Amino acid sequence: MRHSKLLLALVASTSSLLAVQTASAQDGPAANLATITADTLLNPADGDWLMWRRTYDGWGYSPLDQINQDNVGDLRLEWSWGMSAGGTQQTPIVYDGVMFLQNSDHTIQALDATNGQLIWQYEHDLPDGVNPAGERAMAIWGDTLIVATRDSHVLAIDFRTGELVWDTVIADYTMRYANSSGPIVANGVVVQGTTGCGQAQPGGCFFTGLDAATGAILWKVNTIAQGDDPNTNTWNGVPVENRFGGSAWIPGSYDPVQNLIFAGTGQIYPWNAEMAGLVPRSADPNLSNEALYTNSTLALDPTTGEMKWYHQYLPTDSLDLDYVYERILVDLEVDGVMRQTVVTTGKLGIIEVLDRVSGDFLWARETVPQNVVLSWDPDTGVKTINPEVMPVIGQTTFNCPADPGGRAWQATSYSPRTGALYLPTVEFCSNTTVQPLDPGQAYTGGGRQTYARVPVPDSDGNIGQVRAINLTDQSEMWQYRQRAPVTTSTLPTGGGLVFVGTLDRRLLAFNDETGELLWESPALINALESFPITYEVDGRQYVAVGASFGNGLGRLISLTPEVRRPPTNPVAMFVFALPE
Repeated sequence: MRHSKLLLALVASTSSLLAVQTASAQDGPAANLATITADTLLNPADGDWLMWRRTYDGWGYSPLDQINQDNVGDLRLEWSWGMSAGGTQQTPIVYDGVMFLQNSDHTIQALDATNGQLIWQYEHDLPDGVNPAGERAMAIWGDTLIVATRDSHVLAIDFRTGELVWDTVIADYTMRYANSSGPIVANGVVVQGTTGCGQAQPGGCFFTGLDAATGAILWKVNTIAQGDDPNTNTWNGVPVENRFGGSAWIPGSYDPVQNLIFAGTGQIYPWNAEMAGLVPRSADPNLSNEALYTNSTLALDPTTGEMKWYHQYLPTDSLDLDYVYERILVDLEVDGVMRQTVVTTGKLGIIEVLDRVSGDFLWARETVPQNVVLSWDPDTGVKTINPEVMPVIGQTTFNCPADPGGRAWQATSYSPRTGALYLPTVEFCSNTTVQPLDPGQAYTGGGRQTYARVPVPDSDGNIGQVRAINLTDQSEMWQYRQRAPVTTSTLPTGGGLVFVGTLDRRLLAFNDETGELLWESPALINALESFPITYEVDGRQYVAVGASFGNGLGRLISLTPEVRRPPTNPVAMFVFALPE
């Protein structure tokens, strides 16, 4: 059963609860929220955070400047909100003083963003066997909050009352398809990527476009080349039913001028190219082993689903080195010419810049220590891979970074104040061993490789970093290093600050130009593994971050045994502000 309930805390009786519910629906801070239009999303109010990275260009930047370099030292905890147990990488949405949250068990909540008071609650019941885990993002459109679920539904919930408006199933959860990225709404179309495609689903994953008003499915685009695709000959002759992977588990960005979504795709399954049938290379000259469209940027028309172009960063990935992350849209001068670019950084920690009109490669820059890519073609970006690190059945190989990535799902961000890309990164390596199938054993899912994670050779022991890279001249402006992994996305602001969270439970604030650490929170209830945001209500700025453990980089706690985590896994949203 799916139902919504309006709640207000600490009521004494059923009759008073019902009275408060009615009053909350009619008079609470959500009751007068205005309808979200295309212009609202194109030009959001400075104090709102209406989508995953706040704006369509994926910058993750807020122009708010009430909290700044001079006063950030006075920042204090204003309120907190306990959330359902379970891993979550939640990015709250804040609209006109109302915060919307998705708990790991898929309880959707609207809170007063000034004090955390509950306004309404909607409960989506997950079927037995579906792992509860929060999505990374939600969207907002019209009069609804758009939510994706782990059992492959996309929901529209009235953001004023918490009532369900529509519910569309986009995949069969019994086949292990799931949603984890959350949606983006572009030109009235909800675009949602499907994940879970490491479970031997024939033909891999896909993006789905839905009518934002009705939930009707408009189109579906496969992330692995199918039989009717002109690029179907890229999988080394492997039949479509044996092509696995291509998960889409991070929301994309949107260019309204071109009407294009730019979104990333994940790697092959099983991770080992030999087991996936991509090596040895076929003798047929008409076949390539590029495994399209894994580890790529796809430029998709959200209205029709048409793929305008693609660029593949790592054609034959054998190390689980996704290129699925955020796409940042920024105009940059390249060789004396202003170019409209799309910037991303995969697990290898290599910043790669494309022309977002043509898809042409422009430049790349390494950040973290890595031994996988020996070089790349400066004109095309085509990489030369180090054969010594490629996993081989019966051997153990050494590679840097390992599977969680030198940078992981924690998003990079861009600040127009400084022209810098701010990267949360980690440094570590792995001894990697293939888990081969027995003779005659069919592949039924999983990566089939074991990663024994170890420090980088000759490391200073500081696994976590924040790096600031100037996108104009590609120079490193500054670098912060610490022992514990950095485990949230970065958040630059108009106040000259960059916020980031860590595995050892702290929220940090840096000077955006120098990297000087200006403030750190007390140790919070749990590791910070989420996407921090900032917003403003009634002239007061707040900074919010979710606390939870075990979302990817939590696995690196084996490299820092002195970083203690709680015996349980408490989950909460923490909100900071300056004293009134």
